[in-house]
Amino acid sequence: MTSPAPTATARLTPAVRMGLSIAVAVGLYGISFGALAVAAGLSVWQAVALSALMFTGGSQFAFIGIIGAGGSPVTAVATSTLLGIRNGLYGLQLARVLRLTGWRRTAAAHVTIDESTAVALAQEHPEVQRTGFWAGGLGVFTFWNLSTLIGAVVGNAIGDPRVWGLDAAAA
Repeated sequence: MTSPAPTATARLTPAVRMGLSIAVAVGLYGISFGALAVAAGLSVWQAVALSALMFTGGSQFAFIGIIGAGGSPVTAVATSTLLGIRNGLYGLQLARVLRLTGWRRTAAAHVTIDESTAVALAQEHPEVQRTGFWAGGLGVFTFWNLSTLIGAVVGNAIGDPRVWGLDAAAA
């Protein structure tokens, strides 16, 4: 006797759970980013804007690392852009899975990161892949940006983030 096929909801739930658990874990690194961004000379709102607009952790850490070390903004942008190119390659793989057009495609491009790609491609069924992508991407975006704000505000209060080990948190 075979068991019945799982319902659509039963297939979606693990993808959502996976996406959100990764979102919480990765999002917490935003605290480190926010504190380091303020220590590098950005204002709280510049740190928050950088997180919301650039939204690719490795690129963001590289950007503030170069700025904090006294490097030029052009070098910081060039380096962070080169690091972010991998997300475009992920987009090529995800395009066949997501099959989006218009504003949804633009929104998906913004949250195409390591985590959203991994959650999507870890799923078997196309509809579950899409759900995993959005759960991972929007989840990380939300937690990362909230944590960046917290880190930037707290970073102002605690002083040098190296004393607290926040400079090594992402590594």
